[in-house]
Amino acid sequence: MDYFSASLKSSTHLVKFNGEEGFLKSLNGSAWGNNVQKRLKFQKKGGKNLKHGVAFSVITSDNGKETMVETLAAPRFERRRVNPKNAAAIILGGGAGTHLFPLTSKTATPAVPVGGCYRLIDIPMSNCINSAINKIFVLTQFNSASLNRHISRTYFGNGVNFGDGFVEVLAATQTPGETGMNWFQGTADAVRQFTWVFEDAKNKDIEDILILSGDHLYRMDYLNLLQNHIDRDADITVSCVPVGKSRAPDFGLLKFDNTGKVIQFAEKPKGDDLQAMRVDTTLLGLSQKEAQESPYIASMGVYVFKRDVLLKLLRWRYPTSNDFGSEILPAAVSEHNVQAYLFRDYWEDIGTIKSFYDANLALTDEVI
Repeated sequence: MDYFSASLKSSTHLVKFNGEEGFLKSLNGSAWGNNVQKRLKFQKKGGKNLKHGVAFSVITSDNGKETMVETLAAPRFERRRVNPKNAAAIILGGGAGTHLFPLTSKTATPAVPVGGCYRLIDIPMSNCINSAINKIFVLTQFNSASLNRHISRTYFGNGVNFGDGFVEVLAATQTPGETGMNWFQGTADAVRQFTWVFEDAKNKDIEDILILSGDHLYRMDYLNLLQNHIDRDADITVSCVPVGKSRAPDFGLLKFDNTGKVIQFAEKPKGDDLQAMRVDTTLLGLSQKEAQESPYIASMGVYVFKRDVLLKLLRWRYPTSNDFGSEILPAAVSEHNVQAYLFRDYWEDIGTIKSFYDANLALTDEVI
């Protein structure tokens, strides 16, 4: 009795053979045989070691054709769906807010009123709530009294239900040790000082961490961002938008390849460095006119990190780096799978008096 060993890959697909010949004879020159030989590795048994890591089956001339066709089916692989319970959000309370002075003379930037009765912090908070992200940390430091008061009055009670989640304010504080005597030195340092919260038992299921700014105006479904992050098996995902030359020097700019992998990240480049970050944004679906107006890709300051990757970067790989945009991300691009997520809707960084004024007026525009 003759026999063959077949190694099946996950992409294997068998077609049904309806001929009258036996299995061994049918392999020679038939459509069924040609297809199988292309997709399977056939190997005459003779003491040769089989390859590990794949499924093996021994097929003999005694096997019926129906057995051949019906039993060898390609395995099914289901897409991993995002689970909001496995994600947490960190909203950064911002620095001194000097560019919004005098609005920030007595209040933190995220507590500045916008659109009448709202505060800037309500934007990322609303996005989280509507995205079913119910584990939210807010890091505060400068002029935080009004911000803390607004959060406690708005999101504790008043019909807002976080289920098994929470909204927790993490205020800058001094702790024992030399490094513990310092206040937040930057965005990355602020998160680093509170990485211990992710070791808490109640947070053991957190797999991905959203890093959000508290002074941006936009609407985003974070679940789409997280799903993109999972689908690409990214270590870090950076949400980005096309911007024009006049605004580009104010942001972190990036380049990515045709798979979406970020290959270069530069924080607020100037001169020749700025020109080097120019890209053809028609490849992103922009028209020729739009591409000429927006030839740069800017980071929104919205990031997703795998929890373990974030802790490794902040604690061990770059323990003295204080900022995500200028230090962590440019270095991580060459070492990790950093993916870009293109956001195609309204977004505004409320970083200056002019942008604050324009954004408030834009809220009065009629929605078409």
